[in-house]
Amino acid sequence: MPATDETRELQEQQAAAAAKRYRDATAEREVIEDKLAAGVKYPDTSQAIANRAKRLLDQGGVPPAAVVESICAEALDRPETLERIVGLTMDLQPWSFLPRGVRAGATVARISILRNGLEQPHATGFLVSPRLLLTNHHVFPNAETARLCFLEFNAQVTIDNARDAAIRYELDPDTFFTADKQLDYALVAVKPAADGRLPGEIFGWNRLIIEQGKIVVNDPVNVIGHPMGRLKEIAVRDNALVQRLEDFLHYRTDTEPGHSGSPVYNDQWEVVALHHQGVPNTDRQGRILRKDGQPWRKGIDGDDTVDYVSNEGARTSSILKHLATLKLGPEQRTLLAEMGPESGIQQDFAAGPVETPVTPANPPQEAAAVVTPSRPAVARDSTAPHIGLKAPENAFGGRRHLVFLHGRNQHGKDPADLRRTWSGGLNHGLTIAGRPTVAPENVWFPFYGECIAEATGQHEAIPTSYADAPAVAAAEAYAVESVNGTYENLVLEAAALDGMPQNGQPVSENLGSTLVGSLQGALSWLAANTGVDAFTIATIFRDVDGYLRDDDIRTAVLDCVAETLPRDGELVLVTHSLGTVVGMDLIANRLPKGMKVTLVTAGSPLGMDAVYSRLIPPGTDRPHAVKNWVNAWCPTDAVAIGCPLERRWGKLTEEHAVMNASDRAHSIEEYLAHPEVAKAIDEFLRQSTQ
Repeated sequence: MPATDETRELQEQQAAAAAKRYRDATAEREVIEDKLAAGVKYPDTSQAIANRAKRLLDQGGVPPAAVVESICAEALDRPETLERIVGLTMDLQPWSFLPRGVRAGATVARISILRNGLEQPHATGFLVSPRLLLTNHHVFPNAETARLCFLEFNAQVTIDNARDAAIRYELDPDTFFTADKQLDYALVAVKPAADGRLPGEIFGWNRLIIEQGKIVVNDPVNVIGHPMGRLKEIAVRDNALVQRLEDFLHYRTDTEPGHSGSPVYNDQWEVVALHHQGVPNTDRQGRILRKDGQPWRKGIDGDDTVDYVSNEGARTSSILKHLATLKLGPEQRTLLAEMGPESGIQQDFAAGPVETPVTPANPPQEAAAVVTPSRPAVARDSTAPHIGLKAPENAFGGRRHLVFLHGRNQHGKDPADLRRTWSGGLNHGLTIAGRPTVAPENVWFPFYGECIAEATGQHEAIPTSYADAPAVAAAEAYAVESVNGTYENLVLEAAALDGMPQNGQPVSENLGSTLVGSLQGALSWLAANTGVDAFTIATIFRDVDGYLRDDDIRTAVLDCVAETLPRDGELVLVTHSLGTVVGMDLIANRLPKGMKVTLVTAGSPLGMDAVYSRLIPPGTDRPHAVKNWVNAWCPTDAVAIGCPLERRWGKLTEEHAVMNASDRAHSIEEYLAHPEVAKAIDEFLRQSTQ
């Protein structure tokens, strides 16, 4: 990798600093090595292991069946259980490990520099937002150096080992550039393509995560980059975290010059560090040593003769904390906010992000400052799981009531468990936002899961003849049930809104004998573009269609929900999926006269014509009772394809495009855990006490 005098000097400084950090941490590292030798798999703190286990469970990082089998096979105490959960990632990965790795690799680019009229490979960088690239400070010490460089995505070989067609992008440091020498990072904007598309829209980007629990000592790491300027390569899994320092990670992995600026991933393909430097072995005088033990001679010995004892990368959380302290203008803050809510950086940030601790089993009462002490909630009859849960009338001051309205496929579940799950997601977001949490028992939870299941004869069973294609069978069965063609209109409209070519056929056209084939294509398109499996998409739209199509089902559901609602005051009505449709009907037809509502919709299909045209009353006239309306939608959520809602419903109070975990794009816990959403709910609840 060619280097200018300035970058070479910076590299030498970084090498010296890394070597000093490595020497200073020797005593702690020796303790870790002794524990490993004694058979301790994860010689880390109990809190770090607890954070890691929690994140793996929350994000689906280990197969649930494997967890159950592993921890139920014998009696284990809590520390042993947590270690066992983390240990499952050592040798067992779901099939999605491979395609997720491909997706992560697409975000990585080779950085080349134009010097003396020649284009020369320089380093590696990776996208962390639709238009921001992260690399090292010693790669881009200043904006002037960035102007001399360009990016090449797809600088790699294909599945057939043929050279792929690289796609070039120019950098745009005039729009955004910041760098820090201590953490050795540089963040720079990338210019759009000639057609106006941002690089992240084509190649995706990595969501940098402030939350703890992404890795523990001895966890595997994976590095993707362009060593020595070669085509993209990967160092995968046969590597491990050696030591975690305050701002840096030390890990074993094979890297070469040119890997500078590469992402360091855990096995769930979450970025845990920005690789920047091999750690050279040094003597007591601090001199770099060669592999033969002799002092390395600058200008004489090559870099390949250095005795590297470890690799070092700047921790993701440390970079995010530093970014959060920068004084930037509104446009630059907007660019940083595009990194997503999990970065802890918001458009209006003014201080460092709040790290999310492991939520205790019983949160301390003082954390729920917004909750007014009250009498116990109405008890639920355990023999009647279809009954909703009421909250004390004086919760949140007695004039404003927090109500959760769930979506589809909740039959057979315990409403109390569901209410705790929703509250846990909300409390996660409130914690990140620095707001007080809420107690689950102070939330109203209408429950219509059993009602709609009984009314629709709902079941998820698929005939054995369709075992290899359950989504096709589901589409065929649901289309037959929907005699007026409303189900297929719903699915085809969703695919059209998501950009599926229509081949000249209107979405509402009666396709006759080609119905199933068209539906299969639409479901496949939605599944490929959202990451939600086709069968799930098919069944979600089945329930939406069934509710909207059958007046008896609609009446039964609304009657059921109305049984568990406050009769006065104002509602903060938090709705999800099918619940957003039910909630809109409820507001327009079932609430007491004069009752005002703050509506929160998440993962909503209300932006689709096949939905809003069948409401009562039909259309997109905002109900007069809706005082505020906040909508949250994820671009990879197949049910929220009609979003953003403002283009159909007019101006909302707030509308947030959020990035949920790829395998939980439609999850209500994911939506509520975003600090923007949680903060909006908290502010509306507080208004009642002011």
